Amino acid sequence: MSQDKRARQHENRRKRLAAEAEAKRKEARRKQIRSAAIAAVFVVIAGIGFVLLTDSPDDTPAVTTTLASGSTATTLDVVLEEGQVATQQYLAFRQQPVACGGSQPPPAQEMTFTEPEDLGIDPTSKPTAVLTTSCGDVTIELDPSVAPETVNSFVFLAEQGYFDGTISHRIIPGFMVQMGDPTASGTGDPGYVVPDEFPEDGFVYDRGVVAMANAGVGSTGSQFFMMLGTSGLGPTFSAFGTVVDGFDALDAMATVQLAPRGNEVSLPLETVYIESVDIER
Repeated sequence: MSQDKRARQHENRRKRLAAEAEAKRKEARRKQIRSAAIAAVFVVIAGIGFVLLTDSPDDTPAVTTTLASGSTATTLDVVLEEGQVATQQYLAFRQQPVACGGSQPPPAQEMTFTEPEDLGIDPTSKPTAVLTTSCGDVTIELDPSVAPETVNSFVFLAEQGYFDGTISHRIIPGFMVQMGDPTASGTGDPGYVVPDEFPEDGFVYDRGVVAMANAGVGSTGSQFFMMLGTSGLGPTFSAFGTVVDGFDALDAMATVQLAPRGNEVSLPLETVYIESVDIER
């Protein structure tokens, strides 16, 4: 990859990191400390459903859930940096231990777009995305030949730093790890909808397949999942890549302590962060 391309790829992240450094140097630019009601384990809000996978067969974990109630809330002093995501769910995840002995990265930033920039990605190319996570690096080979709109959106968001500091809000061992929601609520999106690019009938979501989560037709945004094992899911999720390296890190994510949520045990009690996503194209 040329130096010009690499420079363009990291320019947005450089600007954001520079802004964060400036904020830390000048306390006056930080938002004042304010109290936030945060659950000791996780703040749960009755009635908020997670945008998750649907259309699962009987032998696949149920995948349409609502947060359970009952956590004990405490009041914590939280320093909110300018522009950071400040949903109760995200702040609660940041109070938890970091998974795999990792370090807590800077917080995710609030970002909303009307549409992704057309990056002109060659449909015959094989771009890669390296997810640096709390549990190690995961390398995904993207496939614009089968999901050009999805790949374009994912690369656009990654190069904007959209995923930096976000967490995995749902993990089901043996099934999948779900990521890509800055709000950590399960309902977050980038402000636009990505056209559905569902695979053909008979497609198998094997271990390592990376696909977009949705709440039905016409609801794909930024949330995605990485398969931990083969699933009987129907072809109703846009598959846009495959994990080609870092299965040890992916499997480590599935070993974190989990709590029940609705009809499944999928709520991480140790936070898996995406620290950064580096694209090579």
